[in-house]
Amino acid sequence: MTQPHCHQENIEDIFKRLNTGKEGLTAGEAEKRLQQYGPNELQAKKKKTPAMMLLDQFKDFMIIILIAAAVIAGIIGEMTDTLVIIAIVIANAVIGFIQEYRAERAMEALKKMASSAATVIREGTPKKISSSEIVLGDLVAIEAGVIVPADMRLVEAFQVRAEEAALTGESVPVEKMEKALQDPALSIGDRKNMLYKGTIIVNGRGLGIVVGTGMATELGKIASMLQDEAETRTPLQKRLTTFGKRMAVAVLIICAVVFGMGLLRGEKPLLMLLTAISLAVAAIPEALPAVITISLALGAKKMVKINALMRKLPAVETLGSVTYICSDKTGTLTYNRMTVEEVYGNGRLLKSSDQTTPDLVYLMAGIALNNDSQEDAEGAEIGDPTEIALYRIAKEHGFDKKKLESEFPRIAEIPFDSDRKSMTTIHKWSDGAFIAFTKGAPEMVIEKANAAWVNDGPGPLDRAELLRVNEEMASRGLRVLCIALKRWEELPGSYTPETVEHDLIILGLVGMMDPPRDEARDAVALCKAAGIIPVMITGDHPVTAAAIANRIGILNENDNKNVIISGRELEDLSLEEFEKRVEHIRVYARVAPEQKLKIVKALQDKHQFVAMTGDGVNDAPALKRADIGIAMGITGSDVSKEAAHMILLDDNFSTIIKAVQEGRKIYDNIRKFIKYLLTTNSGEIWTLFIAQLVGLPVPILPIHILWVNLVTDSLPALALSIEPSEGDVMRRPPRNPKESIFAQGLGIHALWVGLFMAVLILGVQFWGIQKAMPEWQTMVFMVLCLTQLGHVLAVRSEKESLFRQGLFSNKPLLGAVVLSFALQLAITYVPFLNSIFKTQPLSMSQLLLCIGISSLVFFAVEAEKWLKRHWQR
Repeated sequence: MTQPHCHQENIEDIFKRLNTGKEGLTAGEAEKRLQQYGPNELQAKKKKTPAMMLLDQFKDFMIIILIAAAVIAGIIGEMTDTLVIIAIVIANAVIGFIQEYRAERAMEALKKMASSAATVIREGTPKKISSSEIVLGDLVAIEAGVIVPADMRLVEAFQVRAEEAALTGESVPVEKMEKALQDPALSIGDRKNMLYKGTIIVNGRGLGIVVGTGMATELGKIASMLQDEAETRTPLQKRLTTFGKRMAVAVLIICAVVFGMGLLRGEKPLLMLLTAISLAVAAIPEALPAVITISLALGAKKMVKINALMRKLPAVETLGSVTYICSDKTGTLTYNRMTVEEVYGNGRLLKSSDQTTPDLVYLMAGIALNNDSQEDAEGAEIGDPTEIALYRIAKEHGFDKKKLESEFPRIAEIPFDSDRKSMTTIHKWSDGAFIAFTKGAPEMVIEKANAAWVNDGPGPLDRAELLRVNEEMASRGLRVLCIALKRWEELPGSYTPETVEHDLIILGLVGMMDPPRDEARDAVALCKAAGIIPVMITGDHPVTAAAIANRIGILNENDNKNVIISGRELEDLSLEEFEKRVEHIRVYARVAPEQKLKIVKALQDKHQFVAMTGDGVNDAPALKRADIGIAMGITGSDVSKEAAHMILLDDNFSTIIKAVQEGRKIYDNIRKFIKYLLTTNSGEIWTLFIAQLVGLPVPILPIHILWVNLVTDSLPALALSIEPSEGDVMRRPPRNPKESIFAQGLGIHALWVGLFMAVLILGVQFWGIQKAMPEWQTMVFMVLCLTQLGHVLAVRSEKESLFRQGLFSNKPLLGAVVLSFALQLAITYVPFLNSIFKTQPLSMSQLLLCIGISSLVFFAVEAEKWLKRHWQR
């Protein structure tokens, strides 16, 4: 097991505790430990079989209700209903199965991060073995380019730098060392004497003792968290479950009431039982799951066009509920590319874009020459990100390293080490002399200087002023380096820090950072306008995180220090204390993966709806737990993509805002077609119920109900799913995640409009019977269908009038209405269809009467919207 105190222990104590030494383990001891601790692999929990995954898709309450409806329909002889419902249920199950099967690949992606082979020291001899055979106490040799095979404490480190961005979020390779660190509470990113499984060595060589393998590594902990973390259900899934339960209760009540009323009227018990069951089946909106699935699929297809790939279909509408977006800094809000922002020289602070003046020539030459980065054959820059940033700024200002090196060749160097925090290169100058350029931490380099470059030569050194400027630049989140030179007429006898790095002339300071994306500030502003709170979660230093947060608008100048918290502070807070503060915190710095998960959970405990963006392995557990996890498509790891609900194909934070808008629109449209379908079913139920109550004959037949539910309703409902977004969609706060699907008057609307439809339908029935019209049932059927079509045109907007929207602003819906009307005319006037649908042709006057009466529903709903607008004003 990786011990929290490994970074504190002396090497000798670790050797003693793990019963090993500098000769490494013996082959026998290694085999014994392999049997004891198991292979150095990430272990996946027992997976569900495909059959179990498929079976799980039928456990949703709404699906159970539909299956029950299909069985009942079959019992009473309505096999068409049964087959259609079964087809809908199977289609939904297949879609759900595919999504879950893909999600199971997250562990496989994690396993790919492990290296396939490693060099260990056993019995004093280097030996190449499979990384899965590494055991606790093994000595492992590492060098540039290798993937670290296990968690290790460094025994030897020669200029070792490790790329840990995927694990910690740190955008710059971390310099490593072997000496013990005393602070017991250091975060993973600050444990400079540790190497972690899955990270990459980018420079140097060294030797490490294995202190954690397999699931006991930091990477293993993340794998375990991914397995343990259950995905949260989307708001739509929760709402449909509640809806299904309410629908079931309503159906049972309807059955009981109709059955009881029939018995009281003296009807035969079997006949009333079949009538009540028929009514119950009619109450189930069979098309609803299919329409929702198709709507979400269409939304997902449209989101791909704005570079948002939805991996999990129900999450399409989840975006509309999001109240917090917790975003990783590196590579998400920033470019993950170190860039020089400021240059200080000769008493002046310049932006990197400012023109270079003659007094800064030596500074720029020093930046170019004291640099180990280079370009490959394709022109791509290779090297440490900090060095590449310096290489780039020098080249942009006309100081090409390759050209300068041909004029002033490097003849010697003193490499960087973590004690001196500096490096020096020595060059032969054009006048025959030699110049040494030193680059490093300002406080270290300034201490070795006795002059500063002023105009065109050495001048007095103001140490206090230089340190003040350094602190000022650092406070803006910049990583500051100092550049100095020393001129030699003759070279010293040896090239050591003591002989070379003294009496330096300070040329200037260079400040760099991983800058925020150009579009990030606008995206954050749009977030806030939509009532969404953006939060930064990063493994970076608090000062750097705060600087970026200020620049992009996550933090404001008026914000106090309480809105920023470090991982260490977070660890010291009890859950109760943290939950009191969590809604006020805007920046989290130096956090560990499990803390990211803790943040998401705490926000969810406060009834917030959380989106989490990220690209690293460290983000995966939180991405999976979040209400919607958003991974980066370009820079994102396979692990984060597999754990996420959505992938940004362009890694652009502003794409999230477009996706939120689309998500809100999709949910609005889902509400519209639920309103439409429920009102239709409500109209049918009221019609059959009141007819029983007042003693009228059965107004509509089962085939009529099936036609309305699966044809006349479905086409317009599908067209409603592509209704354009309303004007205020991004100017209103996120909807309450606990909001019922019947909220904002949807349930009341379905009841009163359904009742109004029933009154119109039964009025036509009563009039037709009174006039002894043999076509009265066809007229009732026609009015039932046409009221639905009038209703669908009126519910296109919650508030806006259709006359303001325009008939042609949703052409597919207009087409669906025209097609549905044409089909209705066909089953009314085509002879062979009359026998199937039990209809009779209507006269022109009868048809016009039906159209006129049906249009009353449209005008009634338009009046309701007018009252809403008037009330709001």
